[in-house]
Amino acid sequence: MNHSAPIPDARAAADNADRLVHWLIDSVQLEATVFHLGQYCGRWQASTAGRGLGSFHLVLHGACYLHVEGRAPVRLGARDGVFMLRDTPHFLSPDADPAGARPGQPMQQLGGAAPDTTALACGFFHFRSALSTLIADSFPDSLVLRADDPALQALNALFELILLEPPRDPDAPSPLVARLAELMFFYVIRHVARQQDIATGLLAVASRPEFSSLLDRMMQEPGQDWSTENMARAAHMSRSSFYKHFSEASGQAPAQFLLLLRMKIAAQRLHGGETVERTAGHVGYNSYAAFSRAFHKVMGEHPGTFRRGRHIHVKTPQAAPARGPIRTIEQKTRTAVSKRVFQSPLE
Repeated sequence: MNHSAPIPDARAAADNADRLVHWLIDSVQLEATVFHLGQYCGRWQASTAGRGLGSFHLVLHGACYLHVEGRAPVRLGARDGVFMLRDTPHFLSPDADPAGARPGQPMQQLGGAAPDTTALACGFFHFRSALSTLIADSFPDSLVLRADDPALQALNALFELILLEPPRDPDAPSPLVARLAELMFFYVIRHVARQQDIATGLLAVASRPEFSSLLDRMMQEPGQDWSTENMARAAHMSRSSFYKHFSEASGQAPAQFLLLLRMKIAAQRLHGGETVERTAGHVGYNSYAAFSRAFHKVMGEHPGTFRRGRHIHVKTPQAAPARGPIRTIEQKTRTAVSKRVFQSPLE
């Protein structure tokens, strides 16, 4: 038996990976809120750290610097932005020298670009469900968006829409800005997912040619007997080689990954109105009790409750320490992820 997968046709692999990326984007349950929107003048300091949530800063006009302890300052210009995917201590200021920041300076109402002013939209976001958190682990702690990145020119239209919102109290911005920030984040997901060298998680599995076909089959037939041996056979690999490389790519043992995938598919079918019994059978469970336990373990509520509410229970992610340097999204990433969503696979 081969110890590594053959390289598939490049065109077919790209098409398959793109289809899987679209599914993964649809799997992310994200909610953003805007903390404030306005502009600063003179010397100031702004931060969203310390609340146990991911956050974002979008530079509408002007310029500033992102400061993270132990790292070089990062300059952000007009229509640049940064997504802090974990609660990493940081702050923004107009000076490259962090000692020049002045905390407590009030934000003013958004106005036109002027010398010595920086306009910002700042807020928070959190991921719903364990699966969304697992997808988020495919990214480094910080992603810097650059206005001059050719792959992200569509984001200029979203910046324009934010700037077209009527001026309001900086601490009571339009809720539409939060929805636009969510759209920006989804563009980031797609851009990073299409790179060839990303960190562990579902996106990493989808991007690996040796696993993308297997993942497609698992999505199409989640109720099949996907033992580790059968997964390895479908990937044309030995069991030991498959277990090692798949675990490295996904950040999970194959059985744990299968559990997450099955419960996401189940959630989609329940949301569409399918019965709990039919959904359980589709994802490989003959026992309602076993399916209910597995679903609750992943989604945070029992399948019947989920189906009646047609929503995914919101869980606030825990703060995590900073890991590695800040990366722009066009750079390759190889962030080691040691976090496990669960302690052990379902028995």
